[in-house]
Amino acid sequence: MVEVGPRDGLQNEPGTVSTETKIELIDRLAEAGVAVIEAGSFVSPKWVPQMADSGEVLAGIARRPGTRYAALTPNRIGFDRALAAKADEVAVFAAASESFSRKNLNCSIDESFDRFAEVCEAAAAHDIPVRGYVSCVLGCPYEGEVAPAAVAAVAERLRGLGCYEISLGDTIGVGTPGRTKSMIEAVARRVPVERLAGHYHDTYGQALANIYASLEAGVATFDASVAGLGGCPYAAGASGNVATEDVLYMLNGLGIETGVDLAQVVEIGQWICGVLGREPGSKAGRALAARKLRVAA
Repeated sequence: MVEVGPRDGLQNEPGTVSTETKIELIDRLAEAGVAVIEAGSFVSPKWVPQMADSGEVLAGIARRPGTRYAALTPNRIGFDRALAAKADEVAVFAAASESFSRKNLNCSIDESFDRFAEVCEAAAAHDIPVRGYVSCVLGCPYEGEVAPAAVAAVAERLRGLGCYEISLGDTIGVGTPGRTKSMIEAVARRVPVERLAGHYHDTYGQALANIYASLEAGVATFDASVAGLGGCPYAAGASGNVATEDVLYMLNGLGIETGVDLAQVVEIGQWICGVLGREPGSKAGRALAARKLRVAA
């Protein structure tokens, strides 16, 4: 399990989230047993003001042994800031859609790889692992359906740069299990399946089904966001990230050991949503919290 709530989740919150809240969220997730946490993003504050304090966040967390704290670094400047903040690993973010790359990264796919090469070279020199993301693997808000071959090509290029793992993101949540399995099969012909991860948004309620299909295809790592934090700015009204609680509930039911305490994550989800003034986006989280209240009464 890779917890992306503190970065991918909070970056879309409309109001400013305090540095102290971010630090507490990360610390509580680590205490719940999450092994990898996206703690921040070193992109330009002009584009993502919510992440402007990522350096302060990484400086303030109580680093738990066995937990890796990651940061998104789209270019060399971002990497240098992450290095100074002592991030355990960094991530680069590519797109399988040319239109999405130009609108989201302000450059072509080829140009984005020129930037990523600088990051990966610097990371290798400092012995820092690099994770690669591919967005729009099942659909693009500008181009529609994305061909599995296009996803495979981008994933292979990221692997060639030295990324130890490639996270395949259904950015607008349009994927279905059949299409997800076909996409993974295409990518796995060029990148070992054990090096792949799934990052599914729940816009059409298909995220858990897509995770299950990915498990059947051999994928064993999944990104999720506590309480389903994070909307999708490219699909109006979309629910965004799949909730960590929902994924854990399903995996527990399958007898898959994650090392993450579901009850603790439910409590964290209730707490952070209270701070943010929003309802938890996790169905399992809401149900388990309600059951706990009934038992207590």
